[in-house]
Amino acid sequence: MGEKALIWLLRISGVILLTALVPAVMPFGWMQAIHHKIGMGELPTGPIVGYLTRSLSLMYAIHGAYLIFISLDIRRYLPFVKFLATVSIFFGVSMTVLDYAVKMPLGWTLCEGPMVIVLSIVLLWLAFKCRER
Repeated sequence: MGEKALIWLLRISGVILLTALVPAVMPFGWMQAIHHKIGMGELPTGPIVGYLTRSLSLMYAIHGAYLIFISLDIRRYLPFVKFLATVSIFFGVSMTVLDYAVKMPLGWTLCEGPMVIVLSIVLLWLAFKCRER
């Protein structure tokens, strides 16, 4: 039960993260409209904003590809899954603190970091239920 659930959770998470490819290539005008629509005002223009938004989206997508890849041989990569889940718990906590510090919208703050924390705890729990090869 634990192994199959872990595989599917990794794959579903991977597919969701791969959707970050869309903002990596979307027109900047769309980014501005979304930024405004979620109540964050005008999205600044300039090379660094375009670079950061697109490179971060690509990093999320690459992370999704990693998750799908390791789900293909879960027993082989089980130590990495445990490491990744543990590091991701700290990432989730850090993102929650960062979101609060930079005054991200409350809905964003309550969803981003806490969702990563919960998902990572579940991944870690499932990983410990599996046996390594």
